[in-house]
Amino acid sequence: MLIKNQFDVAEPVDKVWEFFGNVPQVAACLPGAELTEDLGDETYGGTVGIRMGPVKLQFAGKAKILERDDTARRMVIDAAGADQKGRGQAAMKITAHLVPAGSGTQVSLDQDLQLSGAAAQYGRGMISDVTTVLMGQFATNMQQRIGAIERGESLDGVSASSAASSSPGCASSSSSSTASSAALSAARRSSAASSSAGTSVSRSGAPESGSCVVTAQRPTFP
Repeated sequence: MLIKNQFDVAEPVDKVWEFFGNVPQVAACLPGAELTEDLGDETYGGTVGIRMGPVKLQFAGKAKILERDDTARRMVIDAAGADQKGRGQAAMKITAHLVPAGSGTQVSLDQDLQLSGAAAQYGRGMISDVTTVLMGQFATNMQQRIGAIERGESLDGVSASSAASSSPGCASSSSSSTASSAALSAARRSSAASSSAGTSVSRSGAPESGSCVVTAQRPTFP
């Protein structure tokens, strides 16, 4: 299953690419993800928690950077893990590509996902909806972390959950990523209404018509 996501970050492309080179920082932007060890040779161990409908899945596994092209600003990551309760396995190859977009950066993420066991029962529609919500949270968290680094502020208070809760249209998250039914319904409506190529899912690899572009905006506070 191929899942395509695209979002904008209001920071220069060189700065965002530099941030992508710090794997622990990138992992901290994804709700439910936690790096547990640095295994060397650009390989990391960790866990990812996600809720699919009524079922909470907690995967433990490894991720390795296969390719890193600083000139093209392109990175390929291979990740694989198993649910800690034995309910399935997941393998994913992620290709990230950054390009300038005005004064900011456009981030494209292609995720080639393979599920087995009980985890494979979920349809591509639900998986696409959950991914859309998570990418919205990821984009907001990245924007906040880059901004905090730029201002010399501590990152201790910049958590995935707090960033997600301040972002309109993003479901709130705890230690595992929870996409509410309302957020999923909104993602479906947005996907059906949009004709841009921001987020799409296809088993054959070709983008489907109807998609949702997730755009990160700098958060505003009262």
